[in-house]
Amino acid sequence: MTFQVSREDGLFFRQTLFDQAHRVVIKVGSAVLTGEDGLEEKVIDALARQISFLHATGREVLLVSSGAVAAGRQRIGTPPRSGEPLRIKQALAAVGQGLLMHAYEQAFDRYGMVVAQVLLTHGDLSDRGRYLNVRNTLDTLAGLGCVPIINENDTVSTEELRFGDNDTLSAMITSMVGADMLLLLTDVDCLYTANPAEDPDARPVYTVARIDEQTEAMADHTTSTMGTGGMLSKIRAAKMVAASGASSFIGPGRHPDLLRELFSGKHVGTFFLPATDRISSRKQWIAHVLRPRGFLVLDAGACTALLERGKSLLASGIMEVEGDFPAGAPVHCLDQHHKPLAAGLTNYASSAIRKIKGCQSGEIKSILGFKTSDVVIHRDNLALLEPVYSRGHS
Repeated sequence: MTFQVSREDGLFFRQTLFDQAHRVVIKVGSAVLTGEDGLEEKVIDALARQISFLHATGREVLLVSSGAVAAGRQRIGTPPRSGEPLRIKQALAAVGQGLLMHAYEQAFDRYGMVVAQVLLTHGDLSDRGRYLNVRNTLDTLAGLGCVPIINENDTVSTEELRFGDNDTLSAMITSMVGADMLLLLTDVDCLYTANPAEDPDARPVYTVARIDEQTEAMADHTTSTMGTGGMLSKIRAAKMVAASGASSFIGPGRHPDLLRELFSGKHVGTFFLPATDRISSRKQWIAHVLRPRGFLVLDAGACTALLERGKSLLASGIMEVEGDFPAGAPVHCLDQHHKPLAAGLTNYASSAIRKIKGCQSGEIKSILGFKTSDVVIHRDNLALLEPVYSRGHS
């Protein structure tokens, strides 16, 4: 199995996808936006200038931006320390978010553009109604020519309501709004096959056809100086985006003309090709936004039925039930080695599934005294967790 494509094929795929991209999500991290003295206005101005260039070519841009905590820390003068309590970070975000938006407002105004602040928690996206409302708002802002500037609402986010990092949030936003591309701007040039500081044979990876364990292992060879996500979270964000049928890019966010050069065909950074089978928006929500309330361990036959035949999950294929959850809850389906295969919404509570696991559908009513459905998870409520590729691998 190979994860890379030739330079020639990579250039062709990249340029084709850049040419076709109409709606683009850009995520910029703290390592790009901030320095020792806080927010760097020259970097923010360069970003605004480049986004105005994309707008002039008829593209819509949504910006996911970190930097509030770093800006607040600089303003108050509180140095970072190991094990810093969440309440301190929340307070710093409250101070810094206004500074961050003020800097963006000034920078974009110089190029005649309007920005809009959108602060989100995971709870805003895990509820289907609120998720759709956020999507409608972002669609409307983009349609009006505004640049939505999206950030996690760190001031009110508790641990259970956090996305974890803005890489994950940007991938969710990309899928939510049906964007064609996610650009992850960071403080590294690209991925490398090995650590270039230690291995003279290390080489840059320009185009990744499929994201697998070999690709994720490369995160150990590429280090970043700031931020919460790290390279592994960026690769996993690209994997989420690939499943939605979109492409991704990781590259040097401080390059003053990066976006113009990318869309003009320059070979810079690492580009991730989309998967071939794009799943529906609702299934993307099930797979990548909802957090599992429990787990179902499946036998080999059930795994094959889900992965290769697109079938619903029957009680007969369930070996174990982990966790306590009600009917309708999101769960993850695992193989016998506990590898996650799929996510779905279950028709039965965990207590009921424990009674009917391994049984035939015709036995459900006699065992439970009722039957909600012949299947534990219907295929319409089931999404595979691995994107499906066909290009550039065997």
